[in-house]
Amino acid sequence: MATQREVRNRIASFKNIQKITRAMEAVSAARLRRAEKRIAALRPYADALRRMAAQAASDAGPEIGRIPLLATREREEHVGVLLITADRGLAGAFNSQIVRSGIQLAAQIESDGARAVWFASGRRGISSLTFRGRELAGSFSGYTDRPGYRDARRIGDAVISAFLDGAVDRVEVIYNAYVSPLNQVATRATLLPASAAAVRAAGEGEAGDHKARRALPEYEPEPNQLLRELVPHYIEISIYRALLESAASEHGARMTAMRSATENAGELIQDLTLAMNRARQAEITQQILEVVAGAGELA
Repeated sequence: MATQREVRNRIASFKNIQKITRAMEAVSAARLRRAEKRIAALRPYADALRRMAAQAASDAGPEIGRIPLLATREREEHVGVLLITADRGLAGAFNSQIVRSGIQLAAQIESDGARAVWFASGRRGISSLTFRGRELAGSFSGYTDRPGYRDARRIGDAVISAFLDGAVDRVEVIYNAYVSPLNQVATRATLLPASAAAVRAAGEGEAGDHKARRALPEYEPEPNQLLRELVPHYIEISIYRALLESAASEHGARMTAMRSATENAGELIQDLTLAMNRARQAEITQQILEVVAGAGELA
């Protein structure tokens, strides 16, 4: 049985841990608020770019099929899988669920007769894939808690180059979509070339309504040339939004994990304090019995 000193030391240790986890929770909460603001600030620009691409896609007509980044390959032999994880841990299942989803997707790709080509953002994803013996075609890290547009552009350049060079025939991205601090959903989206479907759908929906309400636009250059310039930005914005969603999810997951750790440390402190008080009471009772027994013998 542990002595009172050992129990007291354990209580002090758990109190120190509790202070650290409470501080980490506060830091994550502050960073989460900033991440939410960045997502809100991106939304108007992303929506405007989508409307512009939708209008150009609607007016380009059959020419849209000649744009390389929107062209669907008849046969898919290599499929790119982009995992967006964090540089740090201590965030519950935040990183593991992305890696697990990526491994499941790779198994599905291989069962279809294709080969998975890995891209990873975040040190946790890079280390997990390397540990599993997966060769990385591209790795990016050092920014996940506060990603910038240049980081999205760097990832976009890598996957776009791989697609145009024929190294991959399709690119899938898996990231944690932010719902709330308590809820982050592992989300899969087709980045290349199925973004063509999104552009066409937007062109048939939003752009059609927009076109009916306003005057017909005049293009300089032609719609298909404009779309060739817009599609790479469309892809970069999609990656940037995924990075921001992942950053907010990371802070929310870490805040929740640290809150849970703080509460668990508090429960352990209470249990250890109760055990120490019981041990002290038992020791005092034993001492009293010894004194009473000694007094009885003297009498």
